[in-house]
Amino acid sequence: MAIEDDVLVVGGGLAGAMAALSAADANDDARVRLVTYKQSTLRQASGLIDILGYTPAGEGPLVDPFDALESLPTGHPYERVGSEAVRDALAFFDEIAGDAYAGGHTNANALVPTHGGTVKPTARYPASTAAGLASDDRDALLVGFETLPDFDAPLAAAHLEAAGVPFDARGVTVPFPGIVRDDAKVTRYAHLLDRDETVTTGAGETGAREALATTVRDHLEDESRVGFPAVLGDDDADGVRAELADTLEVDVFEVPMGPPSLPGIRLEELLYGALEDAGVRVTSGVPVVDYETGANGSDEHIDHVVVDRNGTEIPHRADQYVLATGGLVGKGVRSERDRVFEPIFDCHVPHTPDRYDWFVDDVFGDQPYARFGLAPDRELRPVDATDEPEFVNLRAAGAVLGGYDYAAEKSGAGVSIATGYVAGKRAAEVVDR
Repeated sequence: MAIEDDVLVVGGGLAGAMAALSAADANDDARVRLVTYKQSTLRQASGLIDILGYTPAGEGPLVDPFDALESLPTGHPYERVGSEAVRDALAFFDEIAGDAYAGGHTNANALVPTHGGTVKPTARYPASTAAGLASDDRDALLVGFETLPDFDAPLAAAHLEAAGVPFDARGVTVPFPGIVRDDAKVTRYAHLLDRDETVTTGAGETGAREALATTVRDHLEDESRVGFPAVLGDDDADGVRAELADTLEVDVFEVPMGPPSLPGIRLEELLYGALEDAGVRVTSGVPVVDYETGANGSDEHIDHVVVDRNGTEIPHRADQYVLATGGLVGKGVRSERDRVFEPIFDCHVPHTPDRYDWFVDDVFGDQPYARFGLAPDRELRPVDATDEPEFVNLRAAGAVLGGYDYAAEKSGAGVSIATGYVAGKRAAEVVDR
């Protein structure tokens, strides 16, 4: 017997979570399920929500990303859903995120310093980064830790200065109280501060928060804000940051880090908590390995998919499906020597037959493979080589879509949110109850 749902979302990243939440919101009676194979890619993400930082032609950073949406080329995911849908999707995300994210007061991009000393234009950002915006002219001290080599604070500060930020940036590297090994996970730093564990310092035993503040206080000069790598707590991140700020008598902010990312983990926890509150069923650790058509007597209508649960094949049947399995990096799109393909439903991926046309020699050039993905119609249904929908009850969202270069445009999270929102909403609206 197949497990029955109304909307089945395949993929547990940002696009998949947004699709499931949107479907549940659009149709209170719909039974919505999300199935995901591996741990969410959100844990590898910065936690920043970018809409559009640069145009496809490389112009930017953009002040107002919405100004550029109307001029995007045909086939870009934003062009497929329309600018109003992008706004609606972002408003929906704001409702879910609540006070955990900032930036909703304006259409303008914020400029957020990253751990490499670059400045990223982004539409929404964790509240923990708010005091560190590059548009703020207050001087900043960046603090790195000896056991966390991923964040070289002096180098990041030098890069920010070279980028022309309107403040003086200075970086220092200090020991992190209670951690002596450089292979400690970022969650170890966070939990030590969450629990305010007792640590031993040269002055004796004290709480981890006080020990860290004492270490940093010795390096403060005239700066009115201090930036730390994004490890300042998980369960009590707001409390950790507030206590450090009170003790140091400066504003404290986090600098987004590379993977694994605590802001990404926090975003995952926020979204999966919202899925539970919305009544979405989540099935984890099960890859979709096959599908069958023939529903309603049509080969263009998916009847059910098959998941592999510890070697047992289990059918999942739904009225509508959303594919949100990621792009080339997430293996939602795959390539072989002679073809590029989508591995679950074998949907058409536009590409030239000559694999040497898939890339250019300039590593920093405009790489064709960066835009590989499914081509959707305006309902976000993947289309075949003749521009006809592959399946009438399948929609796609997020990085599995083609027609854009999310890394160059700084549009990855925004496309996932917008297309996930639209795909889930439209799937739920046409559910046959």
